[in-house]
Amino acid sequence: MVNSQQPTTQFLTTEESADVDFALLSSPEKFLTRLTISSLRLLKHIGEDTGIPVEELTHQQVIDWFEKDGKIRREQGVEAAYLKW
Repeated sequence: MVNSQQPTTQFLTTEESADVDFALLSSPEKFLTRLTISSLRLLKHIGEDTGIPVEELTHQQVIDWFEKDGKIRREQGVEAAYLKW
């Protein structure tokens, strides 16, 4: 499928990050909360990209997606990949 991510795509918005900051959570809980919100956003993208509902994604399909995105990054450069790292 076509990669539709724009350079401004974020996995955690400024508002979401502020909400986590203001939550009555410990530092480790805040980290895990940010990670979980970001992971949900990424899983939704993987589901859209593969045509598989998030609820039906298997761990192998997630691994396969990461391998595909990594291959795109290696072969076409970081800007062609969905994950920009």
